Amino acid sequence: MENTAQTKWGIDPTHSEVSFKVKHLMITNVKGVFKTFNGSVVTTGSHVPSHVEFALDTESVDTGVADRDAHLRSADFFDAANHKQITFKSTSTQKVDDENFVLHGELSIRGVSHPVKLDVEFSGMMKDPWGNEKAGYAISGKINRKDWGLNWNAALEAGGVLVSDEVKLNCEVQLVRVNA
Repeated sequence: MENTAQTKWGIDPTHSEVSFKVKHLMITNVKGVFKTFNGSVVTTGSHVPSHVEFALDTESVDTGVADRDAHLRSADFFDAANHKQITFKSTSTQKVDDENFVLHGELSIRGVSHPVKLDVEFSGMMKDPWGNEKAGYAISGKINRKDWGLNWNAALEAGGVLVSDEVKLNCEVQLVRVNA
């Protein structure tokens, strides 16, 4: 008989990372992270995510280049002055095997929501030295930024564009069990 007990978890931001990669000049990837985020997860059984809610602060984008970060916060991209957060809310989970899942949900950027699917790999559970129960997940996916109105670009003289439409999402998330 399968365990259907639900467990509530919060994201441990000091041991988690939310990052993205996008092609620049059609030849290399530029990576960025969001420094401020939070979320909650409900698992059913031992570690199957049944409900996920997540939000990140658009002002916290960091690519390591101040001018690029300011451009990403501008109306050309995230419009952080008017859209403080990017959010995700799960709609369903599809189990692939004991450690892999497909998480379906709604991603909202700049007030525009679209369905996305994310690949989730369960990394394990462990108690930390202070007795807190932790769980780890690696999450990845791809989106087309233009679906959310992130249209800014520049044509290159040799052909192609400065920034690709495809954005690769990668998250390493450590959860901490929330005592009910």
